[in-house]
Amino acid sequence: MACILNFGAGFEEPRPQLSRESRIAPSIHRCGCRNHGQHEQGVELRKCYPTSTPFDLWQVFEDLPLSKDTHAKIHEDPVELHKHHEYPDTDFDYVIVGAGNAGLVLANRLTEDASTTVLVLEAGVSDQGVVSAIAPFLAPQVTPNTPFDWNYTITPQSGLDGRTFPYPRGKLLGGCSSANYLLHQFGSIEDWDRIANISDDPGWAWNNMRQYVQKHEKFQAPIDGHNTTGQFIPSLHGFKGEVSVSLPVNNQTIDSRVINTTQQLPEFPFNEDTSGIDRSLLGTGWIQSSAGGGMRSSSSTSYLAQANGRPNLTVLIHATVTKLVHTSSSKGVKAFRGVQFTRTPGSSSSSAGYSTVEVKARKEVILSAGSVGTAQVLQLSGIGNSEDLDPLNIPVLVNIPSVGRNFSDHTLLPNLFNVNGDDSFDHILRDPTLFNAAIAQWTANKTGLISNPVANHFGFARIPANSSVLNSVSDPAAGPESPHFEFIFTNFWLSPGTSVPAEGSFMTAVTVLISPTSRGTIKIRSTNPFEQPLIDPNYLTTDFDIFVMRESVRAMLRFVSAPAWDGYVIGPAGNFSSAMSDDEIDAYVRGLMTTIFHPAGTAGMAAEESKTGVVNPDLTVKGIDGLRIVDASVFPFIPSSHTQGPVYILAERAADIIKGDQKN
Repeated sequence: MACILNFGAGFEEPRPQLSRESRIAPSIHRCGCRNHGQHEQGVELRKCYPTSTPFDLWQVFEDLPLSKDTHAKIHEDPVELHKHHEYPDTDFDYVIVGAGNAGLVLANRLTEDASTTVLVLEAGVSDQGVVSAIAPFLAPQVTPNTPFDWNYTITPQSGLDGRTFPYPRGKLLGGCSSANYLLHQFGSIEDWDRIANISDDPGWAWNNMRQYVQKHEKFQAPIDGHNTTGQFIPSLHGFKGEVSVSLPVNNQTIDSRVINTTQQLPEFPFNEDTSGIDRSLLGTGWIQSSAGGGMRSSSSTSYLAQANGRPNLTVLIHATVTKLVHTSSSKGVKAFRGVQFTRTPGSSSSSAGYSTVEVKARKEVILSAGSVGTAQVLQLSGIGNSEDLDPLNIPVLVNIPSVGRNFSDHTLLPNLFNVNGDDSFDHILRDPTLFNAAIAQWTANKTGLISNPVANHFGFARIPANSSVLNSVSDPAAGPESPHFEFIFTNFWLSPGTSVPAEGSFMTAVTVLISPTSRGTIKIRSTNPFEQPLIDPNYLTTDFDIFVMRESVRAMLRFVSAPAWDGYVIGPAGNFSSAMSDDEIDAYVRGLMTTIFHPAGTAGMAAEESKTGVVNPDLTVKGIDGLRIVDASVFPFIPSSHTQGPVYILAERAADIIKGDQKN
C-alpha cells in the first residue's frame, strides 16, 4: 500500500471551539473568534472573514459522518522515514514538494512504474473528513482563515486604496483542488499556442495538449439525472480519466433568466460548452465542475486515491520544506537533489522540538508548491534574484532574477443586486432549520443544494475592438477568441469579507479580470521558512486593468437589463447603486475588488536559450541540475480561464516528459 505518513504525532485536525453566544451571533469568524483580536488554535491571523451564515457550520459538520477513507492508513510521527518505508534509506527516485493539483498527478503517473520510488511532502493536513472540502456548496468554508488554509495576507495594494485582505491557498491533501470553488476548464486554445511560441516547444501547443484531457477527465452524468442536452458537447470530453467532472445538479432560480438573456441580447451569446476544449471560451453557458456524485473530486480523491495500492509511493503530511539542498556540482552547474523539511508548527501535541530531516532524490526534486510556495522555497534555498536575497544575507547559490517576479492573478468583484421574492438562497442560509435540512439531504443521498457548487452559469467576454485603451497598449489576451473578463452568477449574497444582511434577497454577479497586465511579486521576508512571504499581486496598477474592470461592470448592468430579469432584479445593492460615472465605478471597483485566487507566473517558462524566465520548456530550472518545477508558477501568462484544469494537463504532460527523460 502507498504509505501516507503523519509528521505530527497525536495531531487531530482542529475545529474552532465556539461559545453558545457566538453560535447565535449575527456573524461568526471562520477561525472561531468573535473579533479580529482573538483567535483559536494558536494560528495568528491578520484579518478574518465572517462566514456567509449566522450560525455555526462547524457545529453542523461535527455531527456528520466522515467520508469513506480513500487513503492508506496515516501513520503517526514518522521521524525516520525508513521505519515506514520498504527501502532501507531515505533516498527516493523523486521527491515532490507539495501534494496539490500537480504534485499528486506526478505522484500517480511516476509510480505507475513499480521500480520508481516517490516521496511527496505536504505541509498541510489530510483532507479526510473535512466536510467543507467534500460538499461542493460548502467550498467557501474551506478558506480563508481555517486549519486548511495557509492563512496568507497580501501586502497593502496601491491600486485598491491601500487595502489588504486574506489570500486563500489550500493547505491540505489536494491543495487548492480541495479548496477551490470547483470550476473546471482547460484555458483557451490560444493560451496553449502562446506558451508553445514563447517556449519554442510545439509540445505545449493545444494540438498536442488536447490528448491529456482524455487522461485527466472523467465526465459524469449529474446526480439529479436531468437531461443535459444542450448544456455541453459530449464528443469533446473524456469519460475514463481520473478527476470527475459534472454539470450543475441543483437548480438555481436564476438559471432560466441567464439562458434567456443569451437569446435576448446578441452581445452575450450562448456557449454550449464552456470547457475551452477545441472551441472558444467566449459566451455564457453552464459551468462544468470538478465533482461527481454530489461530492468534490480533487487530486487527492482521484489521482492519489487511485495510486494508494502502490508500495513505491510515500506521502508525508505535516511536513514543511525549509529549503532545497545543494548536493553536488558538475562543470559549473549546481545540483539540488536534497530537501530539508521539518514538522509543520502546530501539527503535533508532542512537546518534542521540531527536528530537521533531510531526504535526497536519486533523480530529481520536483517543486509543486504553487505560485507562492515554489517561489518561497527557491528563495530560501539561495535560488533567486540577488536583489531579493542579498539584503537577507542569504548566499546566492544560483542567481535567477525572474524567481518571484511576473506574478499575475485573476480578480473578483462581487456585484450585488437586490431582487424580489424569496427565490434566492439567502433565506435558507439565514435559517439554521432550513440549512440543516439541506445538510441532512446531502448527507443522506448527496443531492440538493449542498451537492452543487455555488454557481451554475458563467460567461466570458472581451472589450470592444475599438476600445480607446487598445490605442495605447497591445491586446494582452492570448488571441481574439480569448476573453478579457468573466461573469459568474449566484442567486444569493456572496461577497468575501462582508456579512449577509439580516433581511432581503440578493443576486451576486461576480466580474473577473481574466487578462491582467499588472504584475506583482512574491518575496521572502527573512530566512525563517515559517514567516509568511510578502505577497504583492500589484492589482489594478495599469490603465488596461482598470478599464476592463470598469467595462465589466457596465456589461453586467447591460446583462441584467434584459427582459429576462424584469420583475426580479430591483437594482444594484449597497455602494454598487451609486456607481454611475467612470470615476464612481473606478472608486467602487478599487474599494471592493479582491481575488479569485488564481496566482500564476512566479517561475515562468521561457525558451531554453532565453536569459529570462525560471524554467526551460521541459520545466527543468535554468542553470540547475536535478530540479524541476511543475505547478501554475511556470505559466508565462495566466490562463484565460479557471486554472485548475490547465494545471492538471500541464502536470500530465510534465509526467510524460519526466518519464521520457528516464529512458534517455
